[in-house]
Amino acid sequence: MADEIVLKTGRGDYLLKLAAPPELSGDALILPLVMEHRAGLERVGLICRVALQKADAPKSHCSFGELLEPDSQADRELLKRIAAGFEREFEQVREAALRSIRAERKPLQINVEGFNPAAFTF
Repeated sequence: MADEIVLKTGRGDYLLKLAAPPELSGDALILPLVMEHRAGLERVGLICRVALQKADAPKSHCSFGELLEPDSQADRELLKRIAAGFEREFEQVREAALRSIRAERKPLQINVEGFNPAAFTF
């Protein structure tokens, strides 16, 4: 992604960006994400699974295929919505992601219903 999304947190600015291209898996979009402290102090990876429902499509009325295009505007808009939820729940998301890597040796998966970042489930 050309630009990163900035998360304003109590720990300083973190950059949210795609770690790899998004993938379609059944009825969901899989986003491998990384939150990186702007000063390089910490890097946290996680997977965001967005359940796709045509009624919940982004306001740009893009096709789901557009979300898979590198550096697409739809891709950026979706990340902005997810970032809003991450900012609100930053400490919880960060701790859960770090715990998952340490204890389970796999990235945390956050499930988002439709395009509503308020509907996070771990």
